[in-house]
Amino acid sequence: MTIPLRLPVVVAALLFSAIPVLAQRPPDALTLRPQDPPRPFAWWKSDPFKKELGLTAEQSARIDKIWETARPELRQEWDELSKLESKLSRLIQVDADEAVLTRQIDRVETARAGANKTRSLMLVQMLKVLTPDQRTRFSALHAKWQQEQPPTGRPPEAPRRPEH
Repeated sequence: MTIPLRLPVVVAALLFSAIPVLAQRPPDALTLRPQDPPRPFAWWKSDPFKKELGLTAEQSARIDKIWETARPELRQEWDELSKLESKLSRLIQVDADEAVLTRQIDRVETARAGANKTRSLMLVQMLKVLTPDQRTRFSALHAKWQQEQPPTGRPPEAPRRPEH
C-alpha cells in the first residue's frame, strides 16, 4: 500500500474503531436514552504510546492543541445531541404523531452527523502530525489497546472487507 493510501486507511480504522471510544447505552424497549459523549483517551499524553510511537514533545504539544481547540465545539455538539435525543425520547413516550417524530429524528441525526464530522476532522488533523511510520505503528498500538478495553455494550462491528 502506498503512503498516500495509508492515511485514509488509518483514518477509516480510527473512525470505525472510535478513538475516542464511544460508549453507547443500548436503548430500552420503549425509551431512547441520550448517547454518552465520546470518552477521550489522550494517547498523545500516554507514556507507552509516546514511547512506542517515538512521539516528540513538539508533536505531543501540537496534537494537544488540536484537542484543546476542538474540545469546546465537540462538547457543545454532544450537549445539543443529548438534548435532541431526550426530546425524541419524550415524544416517543407520549406516542407523538409520526410526522413530528420524523422531524425530530431528522434533527437528532443531523446533530449526530455534525458531532461525528467535527470529531473525524479533529482525528484527521491529529494523524497529520504523525509521520507515515508513526501512523503505521499507531494503527497497531490502537488495535492492541482496543482489544484490551472492556466491552461497551455495543453490538459487534460488522465484518470488514479485506484490503487488496
